[in-house]
Amino acid sequence: MMPATPFFRAMSAILWKDLATELRSRELLSGMLVFSLLVLLIFNFALELDAKARANVTAGVLWVTLSFAGTIGLNRSMAVEKDRGCLDGLLLAPVDRTAIYFGKTLANLVFMLIVAAIIIPIYSILYNQNLFIPGLLLVILLGSIGYVVVGTLLASMAVQARTRDILLPILLFPVIIPVVVAAVKASGGYLQSIPFDEISPWLNLLGVYDVIFTSVAFMVFEYIVEE
Repeated sequence: MMPATPFFRAMSAILWKDLATELRSRELLSGMLVFSLLVLLIFNFALELDAKARANVTAGVLWVTLSFAGTIGLNRSMAVEKDRGCLDGLLLAPVDRTAIYFGKTLANLVFMLIVAAIIIPIYSILYNQNLFIPGLLLVILLGSIGYVVVGTLLASMAVQARTRDILLPILLFPVIIPVVVAAVKASGGYLQSIPFDEISPWLNLLGVYDVIFTSVAFMVFEYIVEE
């Protein structure tokens, strides 16, 4: 087995630091989960529709819930680093700064997937709709990756501003529209048993978006945190 490089050691250290901190405090996940459950309950009572109509809106409700919960998590994860003075310490550490970015991104992805893993069975019970479809789970993974890749980068930029809670959604949602649209279309396709040929373009869009913006973040993160 090859020894881990300094980049991967630094990235792993950031990831485990965030996971251990959240395990002790449970501040970030609890906020995301409470918000997600409230959204699901509100939609459940607001959309008093028959089974077919509910199936048509399932993808939209699911991604509205994940998108807004994810924004809360992104904002909070960077705000905690800034408020406690940890961000300056991380930037002063003698490691590649992109390792910091990927460590934070992986941590945010873990938190978002934990929320998804909890709300999917709850949604299935409340709406009487089976969401345990392999293709749908793949869409949630690809969409979540695209969301946190861009969101972590923009959260690193917005955290320096006093109005960061307002600034992040303003910066994030216009950029993330292709991910949300593709994820909703692909999710709806799997839920409605549409032929794969009609779903594959949306999956391709998600995959290409993830690769492009991961590469962009790798190139520009160091310059963003220096500002």
